[in-house]
Amino acid sequence: MNEILMQTYTIALPILLGYIVWLLKRQKKDRDANGKGTMLLLRVQLIEYHDKYMALGYIPSYAYQNFCEMYEAYHSLGGNGMITKMYKEIQELHIRKGMVINDEE
Repeated sequence: MNEILMQTYTIALPILLGYIVWLLKRQKKDRDANGKGTMLLLRVQLIEYHDKYMALGYIPSYAYQNFCEMYEAYHSLGGNGMITKMYKEIQELHIRKGMVINDEE
């Protein structure tokens, strides 16, 4: 009886481990694709914020906080380059507290 169990484990265990490795590789591929997509969406939003507030010459405090948090997320996903330059430019803008009450926001 023990011999049959050992033979079953000897056959089933490598198959099971192979399946687990395949699942883990598939999940990593999905996570990588999700991370890349998230990074690209953050880049688009960061560029829009940069263009909008650089044209205005100031940035509301809530928008500045959003920009900084998006930049940190973008950077932690591996993004850098021109967005880092934009981040530094946004940091130099005058920050206005509260919300601006007009259609420019």
